[in-house]
Amino acid sequence: MKVRQIADAIESFAPLSIQEEWDNSGLCIGSPESDVTSVLLGFDCTPALVDEAVRTGADMIVTHHPLIFNSLKKITPEDPTGLAVMKAISAGIAVYAAHTTADKVIGGVSGAMARKLGLENIRILEPESEDSGLGALGEFPDAVSCREATAIVKNRFGLKLVRTSKPLDCPIKKVAMCGGSGSSLISSAIDAGAQLYLCGDISYHRFFTPDNFMLMDIGHFESEKEIVFILFSLLKKKFPNFAVRISENIDKSNPVYYL
Repeated sequence: MKVRQIADAIESFAPLSIQEEWDNSGLCIGSPESDVTSVLLGFDCTPALVDEAVRTGADMIVTHHPLIFNSLKKITPEDPTGLAVMKAISAGIAVYAAHTTADKVIGGVSGAMARKLGLENIRILEPESEDSGLGALGEFPDAVSCREATAIVKNRFGLKLVRTSKPLDCPIKKVAMCGGSGSSLISSAIDAGAQLYLCGDISYHRFFTPDNFMLMDIGHFESEKEIVFILFSLLKKKFPNFAVRISENIDKSNPVYYL
């Protein structure tokens, strides 16, 4: 197996051509022609994930967030990104990321959020083409109260708490969402007629919302984690006899703690 074959399989689902212009999806370390005997999937390419790849014999890592995202001015072991880069290169491990490429297909991050909530009539919230765009929109099979909607979200995403704007008194039927930092789509959610919008990383002033519209911050990691399992299923279906595994620490890899 070659690195490019793994990349091609992922890109058949989440093509590089649709990534946001500021993004760095794709192969960031390694050669497309390098041999691969095993792939390890994770959420972020941390030094710990590279160590796990070395320990388990994986020679390619696939993550959601790119390892090299902002410009690197120096690569040193004191910096977590620099250390991960050094470890991966030293071990000959290729590193690939499906970031906004996987955000912008309905089978990816935001669509997974909608499916997890059991929504119907799921479609792209802010379409850029027939097949790609940001966010997702759908409806509960039956309208629910704010209390019921909150309980569903907490249950389906495994949350102990959520940050919300003022709770609604009206029934909630239409729900919009965007995995990760999705504040830029709040206006699109309102325009689409959603009563509830879910994403992560909502800043304080965004919580001043119009009547009959509610924001719910479920966390960046929590909203996007499912993409790791989607990519795993994709690669296992494409290469059923190939060694593909998810990091053993995926559920402990959220860098945000709630104390």
